[in-house]
Amino acid sequence: MDSVDEPAAEPRKRGRPKVSSDEDKRAHIVEVAGRVFVKYGYAGSTTAIVASEAGVSKQTLYKLFESKEELFAAVVGAHRRLMLDLPRPVEDISIAASLERIFMIDMDEDKDADRTGFLQLVFREAAQFPELVDILQREGMLASRQHLADWLSERRSEGRLTLDDTASGARMLMDMILGGMGPPEGRARAWPDRAQQFAHLRRCIAIFAAGVGAA
Repeated sequence: MDSVDEPAAEPRKRGRPKVSSDEDKRAHIVEVAGRVFVKYGYAGSTTAIVASEAGVSKQTLYKLFESKEELFAAVVGAHRRLMLDLPRPVEDISIAASLERIFMIDMDEDKDADRTGFLQLVFREAAQFPELVDILQREGMLASRQHLADWLSERRSEGRLTLDDTASGARMLMDMILGGMGPPEGRARAWPDRAQQFAHLRRCIAIFAAGVGAA
């Protein structure tokens, strides 16, 4: 019987390289935009610079963000977790120790520089661009403050602190801690070194904890 030649196996076609999702692109652009805003300031930053440094086209950027203001709002939202580590599980440690973790007092130097630089950007340019403060309040501060107020309410219900108005307490804490992290005059002028800054932040927390009779 004559043998029948088997058809040669077709070479495997290479699949198309995986295209990153819009979510991945968005996260990457937001990360780059945060650095651009801190480096050039809000006024000096453009969507063209962000697109170039992110390695995407302006068309792609505008598909995800309609304006520089919307992009800034996204950066604020992404930085929210750098401000407060909330929500978080219940911890069997003192209120003061928990607050140090919530405000990430011992954050590594690179992340701390990102956080401080971004706060200073907003405070520095708020007079020229008051909408920056509005965005920071709407996208960052208000949500973070509510998370902190909820956390304080939970600790109060456990009998671990006494505080008649947890929303006011959350505002007080954030004013003290974030003001110390990103002082208007700049961290270099306010704090000769990180150790002095950390000591100040811990002192703020200790005073608050003592004031509410925290356990």
